[in-house]
Amino acid sequence: MSGATFVALFVAALAIWFIVRVVEVLLLVFIAVLCGVYLSAITDVLERRFGVARWIGLASAVLATLAAVVGISALLVGPVIDQTQSLISGLPQTLTKIQNVLATWAQQYPVLRRTELADPQSGLVTALVDDAAAFLRSSILPYVTAGGKLFIESASVVVMALYLARQPRMYRDGILSLVAPKYRALGARVLDDAGATLRAWVVGQLLAMMVLALLSAIGLWALNVPYWLAFGIFTGLVAVVPFFGTLVSTLLPALFVIESGDWVKVVAVIALGVVVHVVEANLVVPRIMEHRLALPPVLTIASVLIMGTLLGVVGLVVAVPVLAVSMVVIRHVVQAEIYGDAGHLEPAVLRATGEHRTSKTQTAA
Repeated sequence: MSGATFVALFVAALAIWFIVRVVEVLLLVFIAVLCGVYLSAITDVLERRFGVARWIGLASAVLATLAAVVGISALLVGPVIDQTQSLISGLPQTLTKIQNVLATWAQQYPVLRRTELADPQSGLVTALVDDAAAFLRSSILPYVTAGGKLFIESASVVVMALYLARQPRMYRDGILSLVAPKYRALGARVLDDAGATLRAWVVGQLLAMMVLALLSAIGLWALNVPYWLAFGIFTGLVAVVPFFGTLVSTLLPALFVIESGDWVKVVAVIALGVVVHVVEANLVVPRIMEHRLALPPVLTIASVLIMGTLLGVVGLVVAVPVLAVSMVVIRHVVQAEIYGDAGHLEPAVLRATGEHRTSKTQTAA
């Protein structure tokens, strides 16, 4: 092994060790970038369309966000807390009823009579709920009990986001200054594309969460589902986790309807969840959003599983934007530069008309 190879391997190992040691800090920086992208998107609109100074636009974005959060909280927090407390207090009794209904149903079919599902004392439903609750506790509890550390990290994220939104060009140029001159054009394309991609994800995700929460709450209320408001808000929140969020938010309300024994209503609740997500993904958001992310579904699901395993709940939240940025880097560096395949596919992960943009399309734009 040559000396240069040994040094390269040593530096690579040292870099990996460093990243592993500071992964929590890097995660905070990435979350700050996402927040900064959101604030910058609003600020850019105010600056470009209304000609306001950037600091005024940023202040307006922050104040508007705070006003929206406070207003929504004033309207919804009280009822949501009441419904959530009622749901939790009646959970053991509800789970018992669900188990009994499922056991009665399973005993009607020979293939299911000897399974745990047909035994009302098996506690199968309770075990499933306990497993899900244990995962959430193990992932969220360290953050909740961190106390001062949580406050410091939250404040750090907010401050970093404000600085990033205030002067994004300065940090972009700072990163490019660390790149060798002959690769700076490539670095600029990667950063610009990554920024556009993250902006599309942030804006699209917030829009999708609001649409899903509203449509789900209205639909569940119309079907007379208990805790309809809590389930509606929950649907909006878990929409940040693709596929799994959709699955859980569709099946969970149906689970609480099973205790009534009305299987038509159970099917209606599941159908409502499917229809709401289909309408949001294919009708509402595409008509409002100019650009959307086009990520391979298998890679998206795999990214969620990997990030959830490594980082818990926070990993689930950042899995898609991390994958999106990784795809930008791979397409620009590996596909375009190393393989020289830049003419066939524009390395962005954005789409405006359901397909990837080509290089000619981007040039014309």
